[in-house]
Amino acid sequence: MSRLRVLFSGMVAGDPEQGGASWSILQYVLGLRALGHEVRLVEPVDRLDPRAVDYFSRLLRDFEFEGEAALLVRGSTATAGAPYRELLRWAREADVLLNVSGMLRDEELAGPPPLRVFLDLDPAFNQLWHETGGIDMGFELHNRFATVGLELGEPDCAIPTCGREWIKTLPPVHLPRWPVAQEVVTDAFSTVANWRGYGSIEWQGRRYGQKAHSLRKLIDLPGRTEERLVLALAIHPDEEDDLRALRRHRWELSDPCEVAGSPSRYGDFVRGSKGEIGLAKEGYVESRCGWFSDRSACYLASGRPVVAQETGFSRHLPVGEGLLSFTTAADAAAAIGEVAGDYRRHAEAARSLAEAEFDSAIVLPRLLERVGRGGAGA
Repeated sequence: MSRLRVLFSGMVAGDPEQGGASWSILQYVLGLRALGHEVRLVEPVDRLDPRAVDYFSRLLRDFEFEGEAALLVRGSTATAGAPYRELLRWAREADVLLNVSGMLRDEELAGPPPLRVFLDLDPAFNQLWHETGGIDMGFELHNRFATVGLELGEPDCAIPTCGREWIKTLPPVHLPRWPVAQEVVTDAFSTVANWRGYGSIEWQGRRYGQKAHSLRKLIDLPGRTEERLVLALAIHPDEEDDLRALRRHRWELSDPCEVAGSPSRYGDFVRGSKGEIGLAKEGYVESRCGWFSDRSACYLASGRPVVAQETGFSRHLPVGEGLLSFTTAADAAAAIGEVAGDYRRHAEAARSLAEAEFDSAIVLPRLLERVGRGGAGA
């Protein structure tokens, strides 16, 4: 594939101290650079909060991206990092815009690239927000649509496609930054999560909710397994009833800012864990959209087995070794026991699965090819 100029828009720093959220974007940026493409990053923000600017500046230094990225205040030309005139030049020279959830709305920047891709990392929610008219997702600014919802448009997924053809893609992992982990530091199955990311959606009599709604249905899981379960959980202290319930049922809670508040700390937390108990938002589970977590892909790349809540992804990924799926708490406990009973086999299978399915050197060329050819079936 020829060298492309890629303008990428996504959140790495606007909500600082979320190392996992930063990594979900960095996987694309680093992977595209490793393929030889010229990548420029623009993150729209509401204001130049000093904490966000400081976090952003550290990211640029740590990942050698200085001069090639900017925070852009929405509706203005104010930036941190590269100046707006540079953003205009990047946009005019770009071959492709990859725009996560349509974040970039500045038409001077989003308009010029001939391929303008709405990159959907939040399937079901993005489509339902558009369908219900609750939020303008900016679909009209784009001429290609890609999603990590592997079942979107399939018979078992009720979520509307909004009249778009969705190119299916897995979340990439830039494997050079995610080597096989060695020593288990925390002898537990863990995950990093937000109790509530944003509001739930009611559509056609069904609720598409958040992690809170999924986890409440699995609240008794720790009592079903001998393995420790650790949540690096962002939950407001006012959620007193839920906090009491989590502790009563022996979920171990860690401060996500402390253990995963930067890309490096997030990586240490993932690699130091025994494996992942992968929890999905209720909206992903209820919709059967086929979402698979970029976080789970990081665990797999680190050689850490994943026991993941079923969203329909098992139709597209091999499960049984390294990656196991579950629907109920009983299913999850059985899968955790299976992994613990033959840990080395599952750990080796986890890394092999990451290399075969999630390697950015495989995922991103496939995505760019399909974007260029214009269709999901390409």
